[in-house]
Amino acid sequence: MNYVLEVLPSLLDGAKMTLQIFCWTLIGSLPLGLIVGLALISRFRLLKAILRFYVWLMRGTPLLLQLIFVFYGLPLVGLTLGRFDAALFAFILNYTAYFAEIFRGGLQSIDKGQYESAKVLRLTYWQTIRKIVTPQVVKIVLPSIGNEVINLVKDSSLVYVIGIGDLLRAGNVATSRDVTLVPLVMVGVVYLVMTAVLTFILRKLEQYYSYWK
Repeated sequence: MNYVLEVLPSLLDGAKMTLQIFCWTLIGSLPLGLIVGLALISRFRLLKAILRFYVWLMRGTPLLLQLIFVFYGLPLVGLTLGRFDAALFAFILNYTAYFAEIFRGGLQSIDKGQYESAKVLRLTYWQTIRKIVTPQVVKIVLPSIGNEVINLVKDSSLVYVIGIGDLLRAGNVATSRDVTLVPLVMVGVVYLVMTAVLTFILRKLEQYYSYWK
């Protein structure tokens, strides 16, 4: 127990970095995913083609490879980012693509008659999206969004490859230094706690939106 208490502060510091990456990625990728999702069902063919290529590229290559490319590859073309900024850039690009596909599916599931009804009521396109379409889409896509949110918690451990002191890196350092697996067990427990809290929040959100049948 003394050893656990000795290692715990460094793990909690790493967990703070993990939570920062998690929160900023969600803040950046969710609204961008909705915008890209709307663009994917728009009438602008060139824009749709470009965004489809982007989504295909982000979903078809590993996040780890994208992270390495952003941090080590972009400086070759004169764009240098700090470790934290590079991690956020790669994560937001990756998760925006996944969220865009989720939102696209949700938007296309809305009956076209609702758009026509909104026109009869003289609602603008954005009023229709905000007041009629979005509440229904949120209910439809929430389970899929929840799965990606849980995955994001675990994917955040990939930032160790560019030297960011996240939770997993703190556990690896303690394991190598003290030649024991206890820190990694503690890392697993912390991840389980974070995912349990997120699962609880997501279930509450699903219950909140369940009144739309």
